[in-house]
Amino acid sequence: MSDSTNTTVVFITGVGRGMDFLIYLFLTTEVLTFANFTGIGRSILEAFLLRPNYIVIGSVRDKTSEKYEELKRLPTAYGSRLLLISIDSTNMDDPQASIKDIEAEGITHVDVVIANAGITPSAGPLDKVAIQDVSDALSINAMSPIQLYHATRPLLEKSSRPVWFSMTSAAGSIGNVEMHNAHFLLAYGISKATMNFFTKPVHAAHANWIAYAVHPGLVRSEMGNEGARLQGLEKAPVTLEDCATNILAPIDGATRGKTSGRFLNFTDNSELPW
Repeated sequence: MSDSTNTTVVFITGVGRGMDFLIYLFLTTEVLTFANFTGIGRSILEAFLLRPNYIVIGSVRDKTSEKYEELKRLPTAYGSRLLLISIDSTNMDDPQASIKDIEAEGITHVDVVIANAGITPSAGPLDKVAIQDVSDALSINAMSPIQLYHATRPLLEKSSRPVWFSMTSAAGSIGNVEMHNAHFLLAYGISKATMNFFTKPVHAAHANWIAYAVHPGLVRSEMGNEGARLQGLEKAPVTLEDCATNILAPIDGATRGKTSGRFLNFTDNSELPW
């Protein structure tokens, strides 16, 4: 246990699987498989741990998994440490329960929350969308982050510079549905659009917070590479290292006036329509 007063505290969900990170891949029209992989969430975690005087809180679904033990062995900079907690995004009580574990470790505030965990349901034509996929995506990609906000709000309010970061997707941009052919990703797109909507009220409700949504681009995780192959590319164009850099640097420079309340595209530093 240690005092977190003089350290920067970052809370990242979904560090065991990356961004969106239990991914659903249809191998046939009937067989659904689950693919586990390391991706954006872990890359961000590793980058923060290499900064001195950081406490990085990372959530995983299963603390008994091999990945959990692997994460505990990650290198850390002077004065920094990793705190792993368990959050299953299908359980709406888990975010609040995790706060007890955090406070028991001497954490008195949180400076940055990165809502990263989620699911990517199967893609397909609009008339083939399963309503259960829509329900599951909304529950995990939108409702769970809202619960995360409720749980972490008291600790964020104790920060001198609270940051709420929604890891979302261009597929959630209603204004660009046609451009991105997002009708093939209905369940995913609806859930991310809902997450985007929630981000804006977080900005509006807290005059001293920085709250914004980010599309990280097609990243070279297993999910990103699979998506790239479906588009005729050999692999995704954005490396995990570049993605982590693209995320950390803007967090450092984010301001209420220039960053908060916006939907940012990190592939070209532009702003996406909500």
